[in-house]
Amino acid sequence: MRMASSKRLGMRMTFRRTVAIFAAAVIAGCGQAWAQERACGSRDPVNSIAEMSAAIYACWQPPRGTGGMSLTLRFSLRRNGTLFGKPRATFSKLGPDHSLNRAFVASVLEALEKALPLPFTDSMGEAIAGRILAPLFAASQERKS
Repeated sequence: MRMASSKRLGMRMTFRRTVAIFAAAVIAGCGQAWAQERACGSRDPVNSIAEMSAAIYACWQPPRGTGGMSLTLRFSLRRNGTLFGKPRATFSKLGPDHSLNRAFVASVLEALEKALPLPFTDSMGEAIAGRILAPLFAASQERKS
């Protein structure tokens, strides 16, 4: 009986890690492009990880001078699209300017605040509820003119 519950717990943790890794890859790789197609605070239903990342990225505007900086947040959402607990930084690549670093981190947290609650469909809400997400927010290098 103990092995069965241990296996079940192991499978659950593996699924959670997979969701977190997948969400981070989707958000980092494609989120910014999809965000251009979605308005910040849009109430259009969110039915996939890609749509979730687009909804969050649509609200993110990295401050000028933060190109090359990145931050990974770890958080969970409830089925109603609200934040469960507090987001926690698990990785950061910041610069030497402390005020720019603070502005960059604040921009990420502000984007999350503006985007939430996400309008999940019932099936997406059930699938994502309580899962650990770890999106990477990376500011593009700025062009020099």
